[in-house]
Amino acid sequence: MNHNEKIANELKLKVGQVTAVTDLLDSGNTIPFIARYRKEMTGSLDEEQLRQIGTMLDKLRALDDRRQTIVAAIEEQGKMTPELHKQLLAAETLTALEDLYQPYKKKRATRASAARDKGLQPLADIILAQPLTNKTAAILAKPFVTEEVPTIEEALAGARDIVAETISDHANVRQRVREKALQWSNLISEKIAKAEDERQVYQLYYEFNQRIDRIRPHQTLAINRGETEKILRVKVDIAERDWLIPLRTVFRPNLRSPLAEQMQIAIEDAAQRLLLPTIERDVRRHLTEQAEAHAIQVFAHNLRGLLSQPPLAGHTVLALDPGYRTGCKVAVMDPTGKVLDTGAIYPHQPQKQWDESLKTLATLVNRHHVSLIAIGNGTASRETEQLAAELTRKLDSVSYLIVNEAGASVYSASLLARAEMPDLDVTLRGAVSIGRRVQDPLAELVKIDPKAIGIGLYQHDVNQKELAQSLDGVVESVVNQVGVDVNTASPALLAHVAGIGPKLAERIVKYRDENGRFPHRRALLDVNGLGSKAFEQSAGFLRIRDGEEPLDASAIHPESYGVATAVLQRAGLTPETPLEKRETVLARLQPSPQLAAELGTGVPTLADIFEQLVRPGRDPREDLPAPILRSDVLSIADLLPGMQLNGTVRNVVDFGAFIDIGVKQDGLLHRSQIPRGHQFNVGDILKVEILKVDADRNRISLGWPGKK
Repeated sequence: MNHNEKIANELKLKVGQVTAVTDLLDSGNTIPFIARYRKEMTGSLDEEQLRQIGTMLDKLRALDDRRQTIVAAIEEQGKMTPELHKQLLAAETLTALEDLYQPYKKKRATRASAARDKGLQPLADIILAQPLTNKTAAILAKPFVTEEVPTIEEALAGARDIVAETISDHANVRQRVREKALQWSNLISEKIAKAEDERQVYQLYYEFNQRIDRIRPHQTLAINRGETEKILRVKVDIAERDWLIPLRTVFRPNLRSPLAEQMQIAIEDAAQRLLLPTIERDVRRHLTEQAEAHAIQVFAHNLRGLLSQPPLAGHTVLALDPGYRTGCKVAVMDPTGKVLDTGAIYPHQPQKQWDESLKTLATLVNRHHVSLIAIGNGTASRETEQLAAELTRKLDSVSYLIVNEAGASVYSASLLARAEMPDLDVTLRGAVSIGRRVQDPLAELVKIDPKAIGIGLYQHDVNQKELAQSLDGVVESVVNQVGVDVNTASPALLAHVAGIGPKLAERIVKYRDENGRFPHRRALLDVNGLGSKAFEQSAGFLRIRDGEEPLDASAIHPESYGVATAVLQRAGLTPETPLEKRETVLARLQPSPQLAAELGTGVPTLADIFEQLVRPGRDPREDLPAPILRSDVLSIADLLPGMQLNGTVRNVVDFGAFIDIGVKQDGLLHRSQIPRGHQFNVGDILKVEILKVDADRNRISLGWPGKK
């Protein structure tokens, strides 16, 4: 079975679909481009399916590379047999392959290798053979007594070391013990007696004992961290029956053999000294890999929700980056994100300039016709919210909202921020970032390393390379789904467009600065280094509004302009026809298989063209609910059980979702309260009910209205 067949079987797809995707990826096509513009070839597979195919293909090819290396290494030793070669070719996982290679790996000096050097391999072979003879173990071992091995007991001990390593290295034994351990063993953690855990972060794991196959991902990551911080001691407990039976299935002592006792001792030694510690590491690694993959998936899901939040267009925004001693930094931006004014106010301790701060804010609101105040959710955010609420009670024209400011400080100190705002202090850049996140979350958040945004669980504990790849994929996906205005986009945003990347993004912006607006998509080919392949991959995701070619404002690819023009002609329309009339007329002309055949295209592409002709360059974020705007502030003391409030999902984790309901502390909607099958995204707006308020511990338990 070839790679495409394996992937198709695993993902329940047609082999032809997987083959097409493999060929497209190998030809240098990007996943967003394939998903959007090669639907006929792939059978309309979505981005997630395409990424799964790409990931599996990479793993299978890496497995092939490792297989070739192992085959070559064993052949070089002159130990390859037809049976072993067949087993190596049939191995379907890296673990199975490494199990087969284990006996042939070059090891550092071991007790077994030392015994082999002393000529004890033949005696070990006799023990393994369990011969039926009248000779005693001492008589059988006597010929191996030498100057290096002066006693019979040393000869037998050395031979047992070789037998133990042989048992531990046996591929079937390792596989069967590992399978038993992954199903039936227990993970046990306990607090190290002298360890300090002042906040009792790991209290749940002080006396933890759970079967391996029932451990949840967040538990694995918490235990791993507790072990790293030397607070927890962790072990895997594998019952004797789960390792002894697999060992004795292959290496059974023959009670009628004089070497039965030697075999039994070697089996015990193989298990305790060599095999079980290895299997324990394998089990821990398996749990960690599963937990990390899950955590990365959760992080990616949350990031997609955050990046997909709808922009609040048309607002002049006053952004507040809260603080105590250093004051609250203030920045005012027009609806395009241009900075109009900056400053600082000191309403909190130690200055306590509350009234002066209110006057300053009112002056800025009136001077620049501010309609929205954005408050970062860091230190002093809720105290600053009190200030904004008092202001909104005096000025009906303005409302406020709390903004997740995670990563703003990272961005404000970056080279990119310095290049964008060279005249502003680093703290004021943070305020600008907070305000721009409201106006266009995607355009601003792509400037920040996703790992700094803090919407995951244990993101610093997982495989950083895999995390970065996953998050980069999410950013790329959302950017290309939304589309990018090539005449206004920053290099950071352009860099995520399919086929472009950071260097080409810089060149596009440099060309734009030197030559002015791009009049049409084809003008991109004048950018140094942007060739036909990059143009093919990127053009459909780049928008040119009010340009020479009206279709450039849509997601229709230039390769399909002929089809789009033909559709308009058949409907008696032109690209300049008002959208209201287009929708009415095109509704009567359906993207049928017959029309697709006549126009020389596929039905999926034709359907996409119809959609874009009716709603050119539609921003998918527009279909999502807008953020909650507030005009007054709540405190935890205002909350009563049974109260229902609208909230914003801030983070989704294994055990539920954290919801911002307008007080200082986010509430937890535990997974037990969430209706079965219901999934949340970061940024979702939903109604929740207050179940319990623990003011002393700042904990708010939320429920689903109407759920019993």
